[in-house]
Amino acid sequence: MKLWEAISGSPLRFRTRNAILNTMFTGIIEHVGTIESLSLQSDGGRVTIHAPMLASMLTVSNSIAVNGCCLTIVSVENDRFSADLSGETIRKTSFGASSGALKKGARVNLEQPLTAGKEFGGHFVLGHVDGAGRVAHLRPEGENWWYGVQVPEEFARYIVPKGSITIDGISLTVARWHDGKYVERYLEARGSATVTKISIADLTEQGF
Repeated sequence: MKLWEAISGSPLRFRTRNAILNTMFTGIIEHVGTIESLSLQSDGGRVTIHAPMLASMLTVSNSIAVNGCCLTIVSVENDRFSADLSGETIRKTSFGASSGALKKGARVNLEQPLTAGKEFGGHFVLGHVDGAGRVAHLRPEGENWWYGVQVPEEFARYIVPKGSITIDGISLTVARWHDGKYVERYLEARGSATVTKISIADLTEQGF
């Protein structure tokens, strides 16, 4: 009897143990870029980002997190790269916000995927943005700041004091949780490359 005849019809058992099947990020931002162009339609779009310190390290078809949103690189040219946006990405993130939070000239946080041997300093971030919130306040305290962000009501139950949250791609710890309405994080202002510009009522990307 041939081998294929012997195993034909026999049940096969597959098992994976501790497998990570998704691209992972850490929320530790090492680069920032500037949106050069943003083309949007109801079913998708494309963004081109000028990132001279990062572009040479990127490869077409690889993933990159832009303000915490996992995107697939479709082209790399000179000091810039482009990525496609799905309809779902446009609906869930600031890319499609009516306020135009992300537009030409806007600065964005960039992170390459976690790889073996890379230092892990934040928390596991999938790059699947859950929704957008708004900056509630930014209060100075000495050389630092209290950064308050409103959370959509449907996501409030996932907020845990001292737990992790990703805001604009940055891994943050929830320092305070106020009345189920907004999270507050104490930011160090000294030399932070990730907090490039924050205004009250700005939209932020949030992931849990």
